[in-house]
Formats: sequence, structure tokens, C-alpha cells
Amino acid sequence: MGVLMGKAFRPYGLWPSPITPAVMARRLRLDDVQWSADGSALVWLEGRSGQGVLVCRRGDDAPRDLTDELNVRAGVGYGGGDFAVGRDFVIFAERNGRLYRQSLNFGRPKPITPQFGHAASPAISPDGRWVLFVHSYERVDVLGLVDSQGERWPTKLVTGSDFYMQPVWHPAGDRIAWIEWDHPNMPWDGTRLKMARLVGDPPRVEEVTLVAGGNDVPIFQPAFSPDGRWLSFIAGDGEWDRLYALDLASGERRVLVEDAVLAVPAWIQGMRTYGWSHDGRRIFYHRNDRGFGSLWAVTVEDGTSTKLDIEPYTWLNQPAPSPTDDRIAAIASAPTVPFRVIVWTPEGIAVQRRSSSETIAPEDLPTPQPIEWMAPDGTTVHGLYYPPTSSRYEGRGLPPAIVSIHGGPTGQRVASYSAEAAFFTSRGYGFLEVNYRGSTGYGRSYMLKLREHWGVYDVEDAVGGARALGEQGLADPKRLAIMGGSAGGYTVLNTLIHYPGVFKAGICLFGVTNLFTLAADTHKFEERYLDSMVGPLPEAADRYRDWSPIFHADKIRDPIAVFQGKEDKVVPPDQAESIVEVLRSRGVPHIYRLYEGEGHGWRKAETIEAFYTDVERFLRQHVLFA
Repeated sequence: MGVLMGKAFRPYGLWPSPITPAVMARRLRLDDVQWSADGSALVWLEGRSGQGVLVCRRGDDAPRDLTDELNVRAGVGYGGGDFAVGRDFVIFAERNGRLYRQSLNFGRPKPITPQFGHAASPAISPDGRWVLFVHSYERVDVLGLVDSQGERWPTKLVTGSDFYMQPVWHPAGDRIAWIEWDHPNMPWDGTRLKMARLVGDPPRVEEVTLVAGGNDVPIFQPAFSPDGRWLSFIAGDGEWDRLYALDLASGERRVLVEDAVLAVPAWIQGMRTYGWSHDGRRIFYHRNDRGFGSLWAVTVEDGTSTKLDIEPYTWLNQPAPSPTDDRIAAIASAPTVPFRVIVWTPEGIAVQRRSSSETIAPEDLPTPQPIEWMAPDGTTVHGLYYPPTSSRYEGRGLPPAIVSIHGGPTGQRVASYSAEAAFFTSRGYGFLEVNYRGSTGYGRSYMLKLREHWGVYDVEDAVGGARALGEQGLADPKRLAIMGGSAGGYTVLNTLIHYPGVFKAGICLFGVTNLFTLAADTHKFEERYLDSMVGPLPEAADRYRDWSPIFHADKIRDPIAVFQGKEDKVVPPDQAESIVEVLRSRGVPHIYRLYEGEGHGWRKAETIEAFYTDVERFLRQHVLFA
């Protein structure tokens, strides 16, 4: 081992790293943060090795767990919308499908709904008496209503649509608003924003009105102003998003913010990117500029926007303005700052909770640089490149690199903290996150490009990203691996099939292998997703066969590691096992890991540690030492 420019020399990929598989497994997952109705308490949800735990902090007191034995985890679709906070209690969804009430002070959780189906997105009425929620049972979704003490049987409040999301109450308690849509749409394709008046006790719906949206216009996150004058929402009714405020008395509709990326693809319930100030004069919103986030405040009366200082953070999740003052809670991060629960004030930012020990020095964490390359159709494709980063080691020549493909396929990799990128860059790998055609964050036209081209454009852009690394002098083109999960795993398999030899190896996590069986077996949320991404059946049957990896798996030559959760309901295990059977019969170098008790992604600490241990060993054998 030599010394180069004050750092020790070691070959790329073999640097001793402080980010071990055990460190990866010990991280907390921070999912959401909300204020109590009186602003006196902050409640957030932590994921601890598969267990969802609610945590509460009042003032300067130390945080304490509100739940212990129960697993706080909503189960509608991909989850999300796990809890809501009232004045002195919280309503949460448990993995068993029930809603529970838990005091912010003392006592045990009390179930308020029976155990059938799944519940999500609880919304507590202004007087605290009622809970509005999304419910799904035997493939039928509704908006349900139950009293917050659980003394009455829940009732169906709104029915008739395939999906519901983001229900909210008017401050007067006499109106509600929600998002709904039907197959074959996904929520970023087109949704309807509905509003209804409530009458009676218990409340029932009358005078339902369509406020905005349609089959080709997605609406995101309705919210009533604290004074009840306005209904705000984000509409994808152009190339870029617009933030609207509807005057409920006059019917005037104002555009407060436009020509910006304001929403996120609603893969889960309960997502937020903005919120009203306590006095109703401003809206605080998060803006996405090519993967880098910023916090702004727009004045409702004149539409003037002001950027707020959130340094050192470059991305915020779930911003939640206080109901009593100018504090804003959020889950914040940056490439060199792991996820934290923070509270922003005009005077500064206070950290409430850290997702990790933060013992890794910032000098050992990578900072991404945006890179671009040209697709075969002339479109500019986007990515974030993380260079090898270490405070102690350097290499010579060009590093090996991993080309990472996000899932979805509708989604985006952004400049938040990426523990996965840091795991590899701290060992001397480059790490490229590809935001291929079809990703969000670059305009609606860019997102729509992948329609009826999934399996083609994503693959072209993965290969284009790999070649761009070599052409731009960022990585050794002869030592590249491709890695992805779910839709990203599908891209990995198709890339190895159609472009053998570009990558030394592939890493496929719960990847799609058979489009026919996926369309038949996946969960309700995505069962018609392929209509737009590939084409409707039976008309597009040839395309399904041409683009399904299982029918062309005999063309795979490069080594591949396949990982699968046994309880995966989105991409069932037979998808992975069918491709592994072909690999085994043809003698292709591979490993296969089927994890007990895991679904569509890893939650258990022991799974995460085992996964990264296997991946590092696999890359050494098939990329570094091949």
C-alpha cells in the first residue's frame, strides 16, 4: 500500500469503509412527522427493523415512544398515511388493518375499528369526534368514517371509485375533500379532487362537487386554509406543476406558484409537499429543481414567493407547518447529512431526531454531481453521479462503478442522503443514479416518454449512462455493474439480455421477469399500470412477450445476483424463481437469496446486513477480480 497526496493508496473497490453492513442495518427509517392540533407536541414515525413505532416530543422534554407492541404500519397499497394527531391523542393504522387511538399522555392503545381489510390516511375532525379514513377490503376501496372513541361501527362515507387518497376536513367540520381515481390510471396520470358537504350526526355526505382534475390531469394534496376560506391543491395540468388556491365563497381560483416541480408521484398514502401557515396568509412549499430541494413561502394575497434558508439540507420530506406559529417540522437530509426530524423557525433549525449515530465523517460521504447524456431519440437524459469518496484512501486510474436504476418506474432519485451510494463510494466505487426517460422531476413530457416503451427506453438510458461514465472520464467502462429493485430489477434483467458485456455483473432485487403474470398477480394498485407502460392486453401481447425477461433469459451471460422477499405481494417470488431456474440450467454464474418475512423491500436488520454482505462479496468476485 502506497501513499498518494496525503492519503493512503489502495485499489478502487477495496478501501476499508466505516460503513459496514451492520451499520447499514442499524439505521432508523423516518417516515412522517406531524404536530398535535394545539402545536404543543411533535409526533413522528420511526421504522426499527420492521417495526413501526410512534414517538412523541413535547417542548424541550426528551422524546418517548407512544407505541411498543403494535406495529404502526398502514396497509393500503404500498402503505403510507400511517397516523394523524389530534389535540391530545393520535389515531394510527396497525399492520393488522385496524385503527387505534393512543393518548399522547398515558394509557394503552385502544382499537376503534374492527379487524378486517386495511386502513390508511386517518383524518381527525376539527372537534376531535370523528375519524375519516381510507379503507380497502376485498379489492373495494372506500372513504370510511368512525367515531374517535370507537364506540360505533364504522360507516362507508364515500364509495364508487377504484381508489381514494388524501382525505381532509374543513376547519368548520362541515365539509371534506379528497382525491379519487379509477383504473387504468395511476395517481400521477389523472385524478379527481372532490369536495362534499356533511350533514347529520353521524355525518353523511351530500352535495358532492368536482373541484379539479380528470383522466389526464393529476391533482395532489388538497388542503383547507386554517380560516376555512381557501382550498389549495397542486395540479399537473401543464408541462410543470401549479399550486392553486380556490376561494370557497367566490369560486375564484388563483395560481400561486407555477412552472415548478411541486408534487411527487403518489406511490403511497399521506404524502405532503406543502402546508398552510397557522394564520392562513402563506403556504410553505417544497420545490424540486432537478433533484435538489428548497423550501419556499408564498403569500396568498399577492402570490409573492420567498426562498427560506434550510442549509445544510438539500431535500425535505413531509413538511408540516405548526398550527400555532411559524415553525415547520420536516424530515430533512443532504448527501452528507443522514435523515433527521427537524423543526425550522425564522431563527434557525433545531434537530429533534437523527436516523443514525452520524459517526461517519462528512469527508467519507459523497456529494452527487448532475450529469447528462443523449438518448438515441435525442432526448437529454439525467443522472446523479457520486464519486468514490474517502478521507483516508485514494486510487489510481478510473474507478469501477455501479449504475443504479430506481424503481417505479415512475420516480426520481434526488439529492437526499443515500446510504446505499455511500456504502459503495466509501469502498472506492463510483455510483450513478439514472433518472431515465419516464422519471419525474424533469417535466411531464419527460415522464410520459416511457409510456408503451418500458423495457426499451429505461434500458437504453442505463446503457447510455454506463457509456457516459467512460466518455466523461468518471469510471472504468470495463468494470461496471448494474443494480436495481422492482422496476429497476426489470431494467437490470433486460439490460443483461439485450446488451451483454456492457456490465460485468448485475444485481437484481425483486425484479419483474414476466409481464403477463405480473399483470395477473400483482396488487390492486398496480394491476392496470402496464396498460400505459407496455400496452393493454390482449392487443399488446407481442410486446409483453418481447419485453419480458423470462422469455429471453437464455441470452444472459453476465453474472447476476438475485434477491427476493418471500412475502412480496407486488412482485411475487415466482417471478425471481423462474429466472433463477434458467440461470441454473444454463450454468450462468449467479447467487439467489430468498428472505423470510420480507416483502417488497428489506425492513429487518438481519436481512439488510446479510444483503450488503452478499453484494460486496459478489462484486469483488465478478467485477473487481473477474
